[in-house]
Amino acid sequence: MSNLLEVNNVVKRYGDYTALNNVSMHIPKGSVFGLLGPNGAGKTSLIRIINQITMPDAGEIILDGEKLAPNHIEYIGYLPEERGLYKSMKVGEQALYLAQLKGLSKSEAKKRLKYWFDKFDIGAWWNKKIEELSKGMAQKVQFIVTVLHQPKLLIFDEPFSGFDPINAQLIAKEILQLRDEGATIIFSTHRMESVEEMCDYIALINKSNKILDGKLDDIKKEFRTNTFQIGLVTSNSREVEQKLKQNFEVLPADFRLLNDGLKLNVKLTNGNSANDLLSYLATQGEVQHFVELIPSANDIFIQAIHKNS
Repeated sequence: MSNLLEVNNVVKRYGDYTALNNVSMHIPKGSVFGLLGPNGAGKTSLIRIINQITMPDAGEIILDGEKLAPNHIEYIGYLPEERGLYKSMKVGEQALYLAQLKGLSKSEAKKRLKYWFDKFDIGAWWNKKIEELSKGMAQKVQFIVTVLHQPKLLIFDEPFSGFDPINAQLIAKEILQLRDEGATIIFSTHRMESVEEMCDYIALINKSNKILDGKLDDIKKEFRTNTFQIGLVTSNSREVEQKLKQNFEVLPADFRLLNDGLKLNVKLTNGNSANDLLSYLATQGEVQHFVELIPSANDIFIQAIHKNS
């Protein structure tokens, strides 16, 4: 898969403070790329450089094979965390104005706006002022304006802020649909459950340095601990637990089991395989639960930050 965006050895300083320290990452075409990190890590500085709001002190950005240039702004849609709609303007008037700034003709803008307003069932908002809308309603309008010109690259910074769970799921579905239609998406959020749901790739920045990046599934494999959650219905729980402790690392576990039984977290050691563990359990009772504990995006985030602090 080729890359739509390449960040090559980017450095950004503000006086004596280094916001980005030789950061590189590649964002594949047609993917959702999670840009992650604690507050102050450097994510916003990178997003501002990609949007040409500021310039790097060193390094370069390549967009679809070309060095980033002012004319590329029409290929980018940016939804910032701090929204910027004019509160006293009417929704339709403002949406038309912003669409034309992105290069759409008035007639084409109206056509595309009608599609999105019908899709979100918000046609009645056209003549309302932004200040009359709730935060979530205004968010929908800004989302539409961001994607309306069908850019190659979409950058969403905390896109679910202000949304209730139903509308957050609606927007998530639309973002994935845009990806499936060919858009490349940079997705910055602190909501790790959204990373799990949406991201194909991630990069983690901490204290101005990139400390982790790659395909999310591959990173999960790197962080796996070969620990299995087991539930066993058996008449000799104590003996089974003692036997397991002789061959594996065993810890208590807390999860719901339909029948009373032995519940443990078992980590493979000494060259043992999952099949070895499962085969032994099957000789001791009824195995009702056997699941590998795959590290979540949240687990990976915390472990990687602590390791590099």
